[in-house]
Amino acid sequence: MQVIREWFRRNLSDPQVVILTAFLVVGTLIILYMGRILAPVLASVVLAYLLEGIVGWLEHKRMPRFPAVMLVFTIFMAFLLVALFALLPMLSRQVIQVVQQLPSMIQWAQMELMQLPERYPEIVSREQVVGLVDMLRQEVGRLGQRVLSISMASLRGLIAFLVYLVLMPLLVFFFLKDKRAISSWFGGLLPEDRRLTTEVWQDVDRQIGNYIRGKFWEILIVWAVTALTFYLLGLEFAMLIGFFVGLSVLIPYIGATVMTLPVALMGYFQFGLAPEFFYIVIAYLVIQLLDGNLLAPLLLSGVVNLHPVAVIVALLVFGGLWGFWGVFFAIPLATLVQAVLRAWPRKPKHGASVSNGGAEPPPA
Repeated sequence: MQVIREWFRRNLSDPQVVILTAFLVVGTLIILYMGRILAPVLASVVLAYLLEGIVGWLEHKRMPRFPAVMLVFTIFMAFLLVALFALLPMLSRQVIQVVQQLPSMIQWAQMELMQLPERYPEIVSREQVVGLVDMLRQEVGRLGQRVLSISMASLRGLIAFLVYLVLMPLLVFFFLKDKRAISSWFGGLLPEDRRLTTEVWQDVDRQIGNYIRGKFWEILIVWAVTALTFYLLGLEFAMLIGFFVGLSVLIPYIGATVMTLPVALMGYFQFGLAPEFFYIVIAYLVIQLLDGNLLAPLLLSGVVNLHPVAVIVALLVFGGLWGFWGVFFAIPLATLVQAVLRAWPRKPKHGASVSNGGAEPPPA
C-alpha cells in the first residue's frame, strides 16, 4: 500500500494533472456510454474539424471567416451530393452484382479446389478439400442470413440515414460558423489554470488534425487511382474494389496485405491465368508501392511518430472496442495517449537527483 500511496502522491498531487485526468475520464465516459446517441454530433465534429483546415488556410490568405466558411461548406455539400447521387448508387449496384455472382464464384472455387488432390496428391487429400468446400458453403449461408437480417432492418436504417443526412450538414455548418463562440463557451466550463491540458491539446491538435486530413486525401486518391486503373484494365467491379483498397490504407502494414487476396481472386475469377490477371496484380502492387513510398510520406510527413508495435497495438485495442471507427481513429487516439504521456509531469522519487533542476553541490 505504501508503494501505491507514494505513486499517487508523486503523480496526482499536481492540480494540473487532476484537471487533465478528469477531462480524459469524462470524455471517455461520454464516448463509451453516449457515443451511439451522440453519433451525429461526433461525426459532425469530425467533419467540421476536417473542413476547418481549409477554412483556416483561406483565412490565412486574408479571406474573412464567414465567406471562407460559406465557400468551404458549399464545396462540401457539392461533394456530398455527388457521393449520394453518383458514387453511392454505383457502389450499391456493384455490391448487388457481386452478391448475385457469389454462387457461380463458389462453384468455380469448388471446381478449382477439387483439382488440387489430382495435381498435388502428396500435399492435399480429397477429404481435406471436401471439408474446406463444406466450410465455404456454411460461411456463404451465414453471409446470406446476415444480408437478409440487414435488409429486414433496412427501413429503420433508412430513417436514421435520412435524419443524419439532414442533421449533420446543419451541425457542420454551425460548428464552422460559430467555432470561436463554441470554443469560448466550452473554455468557460474549464478551470482558468489549465496549462497542462492546453499543452496536450495543442500537441494533439497539430498531429491529429494533419493526420486525419492527410489520411482522408490519401483514401480518396488511392480509391480514384485504383478504380481508374482497374477500369482501364477491364476488371469488373473496379469502383467497388478501388473503394475497399482506399479504405485499406487506414490499417497500416495490414490493409494492403489483406486486400491483395481479394484483388488477385477477382482477377483470376474473371481472366484466369491470362496476361490480364498478371497486369492487374502488378498494377495493384505498383499502386501500393507508390502509396507507401511517395503519397503517404508526402501527405503525412512528420505528422505521427509512432513505433510500428504501438500502431499495431492501437489498431487491435481500439478496433476491438469500437469496430470500424476504432480502426479509423486508432492512430489519432494512440497519438493522444503519446501526447499525454509526454506532457505528464514527473516528479523525482524521494532521494533521487533532479536533472537540470537545482544547482550542483559546491566542490569540497
